[in-house]
Amino acid sequence: MTSSGLEDILPLSPMQEGLLFHSRYEQDGADVYAVQHVFALEGALDAARLRAAVLALVQRHPNLRAGFREVDSGRPVQVIARQVDVPWSEFDLTSLPPADAEGELARLAAKEHARRFDLAEPPLLRFSLVRLAAERHRLIMTTHHILLDGWSTPLLVRELTTLYDSRGDATALPRVTPYRQYLGWLAQQDQPAAEAAWREALGGLEQPTLLTPVDPGRPGLMPERITRELDEDRTAALADWARRHGVTLNAVLQAAWGLVLGRSTGHDDVVFGAVVAGRDPRLPGVENMVGLLINMVPVRVFLDPAQSLLTTVEQVQSAQSRLTGHHHLGLARIQQLAGLGDLFDTAVVFENYPWDEPGERPESGLRITPDLGRGRDATHYPLTLVAAPGRRLYLRLDYRDDLFDRATALGFLDRLVRVLDLAVVESDVS
Repeated sequence: MTSSGLEDILPLSPMQEGLLFHSRYEQDGADVYAVQHVFALEGALDAARLRAAVLALVQRHPNLRAGFREVDSGRPVQVIARQVDVPWSEFDLTSLPPADAEGELARLAAKEHARRFDLAEPPLLRFSLVRLAAERHRLIMTTHHILLDGWSTPLLVRELTTLYDSRGDATALPRVTPYRQYLGWLAQQDQPAAEAAWREALGGLEQPTLLTPVDPGRPGLMPERITRELDEDRTAALADWARRHGVTLNAVLQAAWGLVLGRSTGHDDVVFGAVVAGRDPRLPGVENMVGLLINMVPVRVFLDPAQSLLTTVEQVQSAQSRLTGHHHLGLARIQQLAGLGDLFDTAVVFENYPWDEPGERPESGLRITPDLGRGRDATHYPLTLVAAPGRRLYLRLDYRDDLFDRATALGFLDRLVRVLDLAVVESDVS
């Protein structure tokens, strides 16, 4: 990239630094941090107009034009290109029988997802438009996680729909809150205070919580998945139990996962990773900011057979509340402070994103909704629990099948669901 083609040079967030490390280090296997979203498009569609909206979207957000490189000192930076060519492909499957078209759609999506990004060469996103019928399409958006977090995706879809309606006129949207403001905010945070808070939170921890041997040379591998939904009655009962006791559903899930880990390892002091939103309300406009603001932080759970599950949930929530102002500190530094190497090899992700209720757009009549069953995302951890609230609590366990067989993975999920059920019927369960 020439200097004339360069718009900006920015630092990386701690999470971006971690993702850059994993993606560069694990060149032999799959890049598990390639993320794919598939959107269902229902209604009359003008493909050229949609492509123009995509280009306007990428031009609107400078950080979507980022590549990741090292300066002479070895420090990574993100370089923002003034202009990028956004890869765009179109496929027409209308001549195929429905079942064959669905199979071909899955093959196309898998092929796109498997194609690695060169993180030094922007843009780190590409699109494929697949026509299934005259008024039925799928838009496949493949990105690298280093650009975007889950909260950003509904924001992008909302903006893309508006840009489609306005034929690419970005003045139809409010002014962008640029991602560089978040990076500037990060640089202003009190790092010594954050380090002191995490040192205290992890004080006395004697050992990490690892379900598998540490193997830095283990290649990346896309995980297998097991999904489960609690029925509406059980979900409502669990939400009501949490509400009556003044705790969040996220804290309940974290305490329950801690209990599962304790029973699996025999430890009464366990740690796992949790994704935090990183959208501090002190930063103006942060709720509408597009970019990677999340962070991965340790959650510590003390397990005492003599205390109720409710007490454990309350302790988890209280500890995380005290640390909220320090969630910006990078995991690498937190683990250095603990002095035990990798603290965990399981992670919990609580997905509570601002998706709009589907409905027809007034201008175009085009409806864009996420086809959640086709999405692809992962972490490098051997086990990752993903939970999403709703009328039915959605649970997904991602597992590396070279480390766990399906029966073992099912056992983890079964134990988790039993703990959640017991939380409702027996508030004094330990």
